[in-house]
Amino acid sequence: MQQNNLAGANALERRRALSSLLGVSPALIAIGLFLIVPIFIVIGYSLMQANPYGGVNPVFSLEAYVSLLFERQLDDSLAFADSYVVITLRSVGIAAATTVITLLIGFPVAVWLAMQPPSRRGFLIFLITVPFWANLLIRTYAWILLLRGSGVVNSSLMGLGIINEPLNMLYTNGAVLLGLVYTYAPFVVLPIYATLEKMDVRLLEAAQDLYAGRMRTLRKVVLPIAKPGIMAGAILTFVPCLGAMIAPELLGGGTEMMLGNLIFRQFSDARNWPFGAALALVLMAAVMLMLMFYAMRAERQRIAQGGA
Repeated sequence: MQQNNLAGANALERRRALSSLLGVSPALIAIGLFLIVPIFIVIGYSLMQANPYGGVNPVFSLEAYVSLLFERQLDDSLAFADSYVVITLRSVGIAAATTVITLLIGFPVAVWLAMQPPSRRGFLIFLITVPFWANLLIRTYAWILLLRGSGVVNSSLMGLGIINEPLNMLYTNGAVLLGLVYTYAPFVVLPIYATLEKMDVRLLEAAQDLYAGRMRTLRKVVLPIAKPGIMAGAILTFVPCLGAMIAPELLGGGTEMMLGNLIFRQFSDARNWPFGAALALVLMAAVMLMLMFYAMRAERQRIAQGGA
């Protein structure tokens, strides 16, 4: 009798497992087709020879990875080349600066939103999401109209007599930084607001009752609550900025190249698909390592705090 009950329980467990697998199978198929398979295609391209007319020759080669740090001389010897290292450092620097600036702008905005009456929050969030209604390309072109020599900003400053000649604002790192901050600021505001929205206002009242000033209340009460949103906003900003292409291409004029531009040009102008694939894989691997490090660090902190 006991064996029959055990066999029935095992059969029921198998049916539940099969049912669960069938339930998630559409998602697994979609992930396999649109994520795993393309990654393997990119890996395959990076391990082949470049075809001078575009595409690849199906011949195994590690030349794409060698070209990341070395360039081949006329005598077929290798010499260290730092050009791609400089582009990488520039990309990391601009992405980090964008993240810091968006956090400095987005955190006060998110706190202010969380302090508004619930009846008003929905409309304010709506205003923040309005820019997403327009295509990113159109929004970036709008910045060109604002920053160019005969644009709105220079014309206004010259009309007010503040400057005598147009400022060189377009096609600079500053213009690229401005475009990236404008693009990714909502990705910082919304996660922080989501964490602060559920904050118990009585905590702020208790801090005031204990004679804590505004800055101390911000450090001791608001910041710890907003920390998950801050980390999420930083990741949602830094990671896409590393591979940004439109803002550096249009606002930087293609002169201040970043990794996104470099990868794009390998597939278009240079027709070096293996090198472009290798660059994309290295960028993806670096991002994955950063995310894994953050996840492991968060897990260790949770365990140290006695979390379940």
